[in-house]
Amino acid sequence: MTTNLIPVAAVAPQAWRNGGGQTRELLVWPAQGPWQLRISRADISADGPFSAFPGVTRWFAVLHGHGVALTMQGERREMRISDDALRFDGDLAPECQLLDGPTEDLNLMAIGGESVMHKVIADSPWDPGLPMRGLYTTVGGLWHSQHHKCMVDAHSLLWEPDSTHGAWRFTPDAGTNGSAWWLGYCAKD
Repeated sequence: MTTNLIPVAAVAPQAWRNGGGQTRELLVWPAQGPWQLRISRADISADGPFSAFPGVTRWFAVLHGHGVALTMQGERREMRISDDALRFDGDLAPECQLLDGPTEDLNLMAIGGESVMHKVIADSPWDPGLPMRGLYTTVGGLWHSQHHKCMVDAHSLLWEPDSTHGAWRFTPDAGTNGSAWWLGYCAKD
């Protein structure tokens, strides 16, 4: 089993094509050739459209700020820190409007296979039955699986590309406020 810890601060930001923000690409799999899985942290600083990603399943969650309103196929959906992750077709390229200033957001994009993004419930077991899985957290804390444990700093991605099955748990540091997200992926055979 390989556990990777990727702090956001160690990843250089890249500007969006539309100039409305920047992204930090935390994980791309596979590393060579066309990607099937991409996990990123985005900073949205202006209203504007998301880029279209035909054939991609997208997951989106607000990490910091007052949130955004996403409009897809004529429907407007407001997303805030307290909301569950939103799953949508990457071909839709929603129009994004900031609700009250810049936001930080978490994105998981997958081509084929099965993908998940769920909020962490502190100290509750999580076992999606997927071989690739991770934890993104805005607060520090203790991550543990059946056989391993480690401290995870705030604003970091913990990722296991070959995770053994079994429950994971995350215990945020006492007295901290923030959010954490479980991420998972299984490639299509």
